[in-house]
Amino acid sequence: MAPKRSYSLETELVLSKSTDQYNASVPPLYQSATFKQPSLSNMGEYDYTRSGNPTRTYLQNHLAKVMKATHTYAVTSGMGCLDVITRLLKPGDEVIAGDDLYGGTHRLLTYLHKKGDVKLGHYDTTDTELIKSKITTSTKMIFLESPTNPLIKVVDVRSIAQYAHQVNPDVIVVFDNTMMSPVLMTPLDLGVDIQYESATKYLNGHHDIMAGVLATRSDKLAEQLFFVINSTGCGLSPFDSWLLCRGLRTLAIRVERQQQNCSKIAEFLQNIGFKVRYPGLKSHPQHELHNSMCRGYGGVLSFETGSIKISEKIVESTEIFGIAVSFGCVNSLISMPCKMSHASIDAKTREERALPEDLIRLCIGIENCDDLIDDLHKALLKSGAVKVNERDELFNAVGIEAKL
Repeated sequence: MAPKRSYSLETELVLSKSTDQYNASVPPLYQSATFKQPSLSNMGEYDYTRSGNPTRTYLQNHLAKVMKATHTYAVTSGMGCLDVITRLLKPGDEVIAGDDLYGGTHRLLTYLHKKGDVKLGHYDTTDTELIKSKITTSTKMIFLESPTNPLIKVVDVRSIAQYAHQVNPDVIVVFDNTMMSPVLMTPLDLGVDIQYESATKYLNGHHDIMAGVLATRSDKLAEQLFFVINSTGCGLSPFDSWLLCRGLRTLAIRVERQQQNCSKIAEFLQNIGFKVRYPGLKSHPQHELHNSMCRGYGGVLSFETGSIKISEKIVESTEIFGIAVSFGCVNSLISMPCKMSHASIDAKTREERALPEDLIRLCIGIENCDDLIDDLHKALLKSGAVKVNERDELFNAVGIEAKL
């Protein structure tokens, strides 16, 4: 028998091999909570959607190919993934986490720590030697993100995972790959034990569902994760699974366009003189480290204006960029993390972690890039961040025509 052919990720995302009786081009939606059993002694492949559903199974098998995993599970949100993962811990287990994490991740881990469920330490995960010094035989779980959110710092995932497993073979290294998506990064290849993503963002790409995806190559971890998912009933609904299947088909082309736009906007803002945080810029201190782990730079950047009031005016003056939390959607979004996605982190902790209060995060969509830059410039002018006589020079620097 000939070995199964391996296709590129772009092809795998689109390739659909439905196994329904009519050979439908689009996998069918099984919008059913229960399934009739052939007999009392034979439950059949499915009995109750909490435990399994054909639509969710198709999605999970498809994601396993895309994420290069042995097991994948779809649940109701990215934070739902984190909730499932933390249930693998025992009371008093020692946990290491980054000091620049998604606000919801920080909130849940801190809550568990304050309750006394886990012993938690937040550290700068970009300082590899510091993290190595904190890992001991008692370390049970390590939470990583790269690039981090919202400071866009890069973590040496491979080195940390390798060292952690040397110190404690049973340690579980967890990685949130939402920022890069499977198109740009394969964390399981870097030694991560569990990869998870908020499928609300790039994987679905249209912000019309909430979903999360867990992936692993460990049979043992897969069994534990499924037990929690089945017990708590947090598996993704059939309809949302079907919508996520549809969204995945355009993932590669969406990410490609979002990244192209983001790279141009990052250069544009840097040329103005703002401090821009984006791994695609050669000025990024970990540009080469990022290149060693990823196939691209993504569609999220952040920058500083030096003034909270100016940042607020910029955010409230855009027309194309919508003021919203989240990212990964086809439309562009703008936010101030300290007032929105990371507001649950108290001001003192934000200061200790050098999280600038004036920081603006841009989540770039698939719109025309000239329109996006023009929209930003109108906001910069209105806020006073850029003077009128500087405007034409700035547009000429990026080779677009001023539209104001």
